[in-house]
Amino acid sequence: MVAFEVAVNARRLPDAERAAVLTSPPGFGQVFTDHMVTLRWSRERGWHDGRLEPYGPFTLAPATSVFHYGQAIFEGMKAYRQDGGSIALFRPGANAERFNRSARRLAMPELPVDTFVEAIESLVARDRDWVPEGWGRSLYLRPFMIATQPGLGFTQPSSDYLFCVIASPVAPYFGPAGPRALTVWLCADYVRAAPGGTGAAKAAGNYAAAFVASRQAADEGCDQVVWLDAAEHAWVEEMGGMNLFFVYGGERPRLVTPALTGALLPGVTRDSLLTLARGLGMTAEEGRVSADQWRADCASGALTEVFACGTAAVVAPVGEVRGRTGGWRVGDGRPGPVTRRLHHALLSIQYGRKPDPFDWVHKVC
Repeated sequence: MVAFEVAVNARRLPDAERAAVLTSPPGFGQVFTDHMVTLRWSRERGWHDGRLEPYGPFTLAPATSVFHYGQAIFEGMKAYRQDGGSIALFRPGANAERFNRSARRLAMPELPVDTFVEAIESLVARDRDWVPEGWGRSLYLRPFMIATQPGLGFTQPSSDYLFCVIASPVAPYFGPAGPRALTVWLCADYVRAAPGGTGAAKAAGNYAAAFVASRQAADEGCDQVVWLDAAEHAWVEEMGGMNLFFVYGGERPRLVTPALTGALLPGVTRDSLLTLARGLGMTAEEGRVSADQWRADCASGALTEVFACGTAAVVAPVGEVRGRTGGWRVGDGRPGPVTRRLHHALLSIQYGRKPDPFDWVHKVC
């Protein structure tokens, strides 16, 4: 285990100002807590110099590797203030394992799962007063790692890395009214990832490459972009940075989510909803859905709901689809009963309002 030296921030935000931020956060990931965790790795020493320290800037040389060769990965997770005041994480081990899969893909050092979780726990416990109260409110946590070796012309991965965890209090992603139905754009001009690439890793470059398509979607009056496969441009993969679910209604709804091909990010929320849906008596499976099938099944009424899922938004209903060849509506264009039920069931576990039969909740303090 790596020991974390503690340096308390002597300029912590005054209680009254912090309370104002928690009452009305200015935007997702815009304000950060008093502290952060840092940990360094070198080829000679391995992981070392763990610190819980005041939140602040890094000093990096202009030739630092991350700026030029893009070795950067991250995770997204949350801490929740549960009924009774205790604070809990949701499946931090799953995030730690995915972080290491991303690290392997980008030839970066893996971080022991226990050390990853300890770093998260240390920051949450120190800044516990920043965890907001209320349904849908949480402390968003961003662990990330970057290559820090200075120099150009590398033919090998960096010899030095920095791991860091920062935290930001956030309100419900869609506001107090809950998830609203989104309009999405089927992207035919760009590809997010291909099998054998970095699509299954939470690599920073994946998101940079997606911005142009997200801007195209906005220009078409859409909230998000839906990615199709790289080979045929026919099979649905992800929505923005979230996984998708297709709901075929009836007495026992059937959920289908695109199978993990190596081009999709294996979402922790996705995996949780597959398990949760089955526990609620639904059929939940991985498979393939084409854009043409999506349209035809909506027209026939067989496909009644579509939603995306991820840590930030939890569940994001899809109400309308647009593309180069026209568009269509999903169901009645509003969040459906299965979407609402799964959203409520997942949050109920995260906030400790319902039993946790899957042992997902990880108490911190």
